[in-house]
Amino acid sequence: MAEKWIKGAIKEPGALRKSLGVKEGETIPKDQLAEKKAELEEKAEGDKTLTPTQRKLLRQINLAQTLAGMKK
Repeated sequence: MAEKWIKGAIKEPGALRKSLGVKEGETIPKDQLAEKKAELEEKAEGDKTLTPTQRKLLRQINLAQTLAGMKK
C-alpha cells in the first residue's frame, strides 16, 4: 500500500486533463504542459497576481511534471 501513496494523494484525478482540453485516455503532451506553465509564469511576473484558478492550474502542472520525472 505504501508504494501507491501518490495515487491516494491526488484528490481530483483528471482535473488537469480536463482543464487543458485533452481527451480521456490520451497522454498530455509535455510541450503543452511547458507552454501553459510558461504562459502562467509570465502572467505572474512582477507585481501581477494570478487568479485562484490559475494558481491551482500552475500547481497541477508542476505536480504533473514532477511525477513524470519520477516514472521508471
